[in-house]
Amino acid sequence: MKIKIHLKDPDGVYESINCAAKRSVEEIIGLKLSDSERESLVEGRHESMSESCSKWIKYGEYVTIEIDTDAGTAVVLPS
Repeated sequence: MKIKIHLKDPDGVYESINCAAKRSVEEIIGLKLSDSERESLVEGRHESMSESCSKWIKYGEYVTIEIDTDAGTAVVLPS
């Protein structure tokens, strides 16, 4: 049996991508930057990551997961 679950979580999506963007910037730079310089890099990275995720996340907050109970799998469907 296949079950589709539609989730809406604007904060969860935003915060998850933002945390990933911050980690990415920290991994890339080894320099001391001001808070505003660091935030600029994080914002740019966040925008790029959000765009990359847009195939699966509609309007920055909707995700559909299809669970196949027979196969024991779960897949995030394109939006």
